[in-house]
Amino acid sequence: MNEVLKKTTTLPVMEHFYTIQGEGFHQGKAAYFIRLGGCDVGCVWCDVKDSWDAKKHPEYEVGTLVTEVTKTPAKMIVITGGEPLMHNLDALTKELKAAGLQTNIETSGAHPLSGMWDWICLSPKKFKAPLPEIVLHANELKVVIFNNSDFEWAKKYAALVSPQCKLYLQPEWDKAAQMTPHIVDYIKANPEWELSLQIHKYINVP
Repeated sequence: MNEVLKKTTTLPVMEHFYTIQGEGFHQGKAAYFIRLGGCDVGCVWCDVKDSWDAKKHPEYEVGTLVTEVTKTPAKMIVITGGEPLMHNLDALTKELKAAGLQTNIETSGAHPLSGMWDWICLSPKKFKAPLPEIVLHANELKVVIFNNSDFEWAKKYAALVSPQCKLYLQPEWDKAAQMTPHIVDYIKANPEWELSLQIHKYINVP
């Protein structure tokens, strides 16, 4: 029991910082990011591969994390990774919501859903597909476009999410110059989609 309790009240944290959300529906809004360690999805183009091994990152008490967040004016909290749903996030989100904060998650959906969320951004990956039950809960579908075959992947999941789910296509950063024109053409032909750019990388903030 103590080991189970420990797993739900402490989490491996790669980094945490106050910045702006650079992607998707909430782009441009102030946000406090908590990046958790651990990922078994293994995207070849991942830009945070240091997050993959959870054991490389210090364990933080949930209460300590919330205290750090509340030192800032942040109202929106983004839990990301790695793959954050490798961890039980019930305790973390309970304390964040008790502090009056908005809880957002960015996930591949490859692990069971835990936590209480105001916004779920699903970014499905071919390397480990999302669980069907998470697809149904997505508020935002954000598909990274690395090559032209990813458009079919995006189309597949757009047909599975709820009608209210926002749809975004985002070029993989290192191939943005090559793929963005293709994304623009696709969106013009399929206007239910919108373009997501990693503006934090353009303006050089975390």
